[in-house]
Amino acid sequence: MRLEHYIEELLYRYNCVIVPEFGAFLTQTKSAFIKEDTHTFYPPTKEVSFNAQLVSNDGLLVSYMAEAEKTTYEEMLKRIATLSKDWKNRLETGERLIFDAIGKLWLNKDGKISFEPAVKVNYLTTSFGLSSCVSAKITREILKEQIVALEEEIPFMITPEQRETNQIRPYLKYAAVMFLGLSLGFTGYRFYNENENPKLVVQQNVQTQITRQIEQATFFDTDPLELPALNLKAILNTAVEKSNQTQYYIIAGAFKVKENADKKVNQLRAKGFNADYIGINKFNFYMVSFDSFTDVDQALSYLRTVKKTESSDAWLYQE
Repeated sequence: MRLEHYIEELLYRYNCVIVPEFGAFLTQTKSAFIKEDTHTFYPPTKEVSFNAQLVSNDGLLVSYMAEAEKTTYEEMLKRIATLSKDWKNRLETGERLIFDAIGKLWLNKDGKISFEPAVKVNYLTTSFGLSSCVSAKITREILKEQIVALEEEIPFMITPEQRETNQIRPYLKYAAVMFLGLSLGFTGYRFYNENENPKLVVQQNVQTQITRQIEQATFFDTDPLELPALNLKAILNTAVEKSNQTQYYIIAGAFKVKENADKKVNQLRAKGFNADYIGINKFNFYMVSFDSFTDVDQALSYLRTVKKTESSDAWLYQE
């Protein structure tokens, strides 16, 4: 019986887990923060601490383990008391109790229990899958100050705006003269055609009248077209709802080679498990699951069964 595994499972759901006659493991939610010296961002998390003064049994751990181990409450209480006594004896001999997913326990110089929490596990389920990240320092403000200081040291006799204006003005003068000449030539040519070709003027007037009549004509009924009302029934897409639900996977293993992952899936299915390949994690390993659930309580119950009967290395993955 590994008592620390049951403590880990309860820390996901409760803020206080008391080990009778030994102490209590507590969790406190901590907001996201950044370390300015390393420029590292950390997501919200639950910080684990230990209080050696809380030794009274509240029934949570005992009842949870009794149900998981299929035994009575009184029998489980005796087994936990024996294990608590063994932990105390090991600490008094100078040994350190190391729980990978919880932390380290040891006796300090004053004979009191000291605790160092583990940082690789985040018991805050809303932050599952989030990890710390490093952002490079932004230096644009410093560069801007250096450029301003450099501009103050170097005098400019002619600014870029003045030089650009001086270059454009001669071209504007030439363009204005050419535009004036073209306008006078076009006006004179039009005046000559209108006086020398009276028939052309009449044809233009007739064409104008014809165009005006065509624009006033209409070939469509201006009354709006009324369409019958349509009754549409929305069909609920159960697949979309299912995809929006949180999935909990009981992981059987992670493999670097895809063929090994497929082989593991076939082995588990031959044993009767609802095994499947669920994708690649951030370390480029192919993950294989025993089964998947949408309810966290069912997933934890199944995880305990798999640890006892199939693999003690199985763990819970949320997607």
